[in-house]
Amino acid sequence: MSGYASGGANSGSENGRRDGRYGDAAEQRADRAYIGSFTSAGGRGITTAAIDWSDGALTELHHTESAVPDPSYLVLAEGPRGAGAPGGHLYAVSERDTGGAAALSLDDRDRPALLGEPTPVRGGGPTHLTLARGHLVTANYGSGSISALPVRADGTLGSRASVHVHTGSGPETARQEGPHAHAVVPDPSGRWLLAVDLGTDSVWIYDLRGGCEDGEPLPHSEVRLRPGTGPRHLAFHPRGGLAYVVNELESSVTVCRWDQETGTLERLTEAPTIPGNATQERNYPSGLAVSADGRFLWAANRGHDSIAVLALSAAGDSMELTGTVPCGGHWPRDLALHPSGRWLYAANERSGDVTWFGIDQASGTPHRAGSLGAPAASCVVFG
Repeated sequence: MSGYASGGANSGSENGRRDGRYGDAAEQRADRAYIGSFTSAGGRGITTAAIDWSDGALTELHHTESAVPDPSYLVLAEGPRGAGAPGGHLYAVSERDTGGAAALSLDDRDRPALLGEPTPVRGGGPTHLTLARGHLVTANYGSGSISALPVRADGTLGSRASVHVHTGSGPETARQEGPHAHAVVPDPSGRWLLAVDLGTDSVWIYDLRGGCEDGEPLPHSEVRLRPGTGPRHLAFHPRGGLAYVVNELESSVTVCRWDQETGTLERLTEAPTIPGNATQERNYPSGLAVSADGRFLWAANRGHDSIAVLALSAAGDSMELTGTVPCGGHWPRDLALHPSGRWLYAANERSGDVTWFGIDQASGTPHRAGSLGAPAASCVVFG
């Protein structure tokens, strides 16, 4: 079962051409957007929207307000004929103190249908999820752990969650008194799972194959990043040998070298996500996206309310902040790059909208094109 990349962990598609554009077949199939939200803050659950190919505009088709409480993050599993075909599944976290995960059928792509009640993940406040080797894995911010639920052949979730609890803390006592797992991302080889932990200033690496018959993640190592940075999300370079970690507590992106043979992550350098003359008191970067040609990286800034544009070096091992543009709203919680590479979407949580941008292919600069009202929006995925 394969899943479309979603939101702050979106690193493009293996099918992308070097110029960052995609073939007609790929473009035609990703014509729906699924928007997660916080129902506890007035969100409408999971919203389905159609994508207009002329300008990237979103038109709301349906929302599942009462199906899943606080479905703040989503991941999509393609149907048997690929994205854009009926028969796939959508998975959502339920970001509550007693966390859960839910499976929804996409037999009707416009109306995701809940397949049973959300399944407990045995962790608190799940903020992110991914599909990996027959399991749905969640990052549980509140309990500082990751959970793995088996995915059955029919797309439903098994009831037995395996849990791995992180340990440690960081120097910012208000936010780093203990572990806070924030994102889980499989590496391009499919052998490893990387869990980004804001509370421990580290990336925890799990082995998805080594001696594990049923595909559950096995702890492999912990890689410490610079203390106090508060890593939040991670995205891979399209060539796979580099990873980028956005830091919530220090408005920066850390460039890391990734070795898929040994499961080793090595910190190389950092770059800021806001200009040096920015005047707001605090800024909390959130979502992250990388162009399919490996030329640009975008990061969402909450507080500065902007999208940072960072130009990557030819090798991808360094980057430079070339500018920021307004996010089109307030508190952009997530960024999502459409598989075509033509549009970038910001889920602006506090202003309650999803804003879309056309991307200048030469400079990587997003240009605002429109927005859709989406109360308490938290993420966007495509199918």
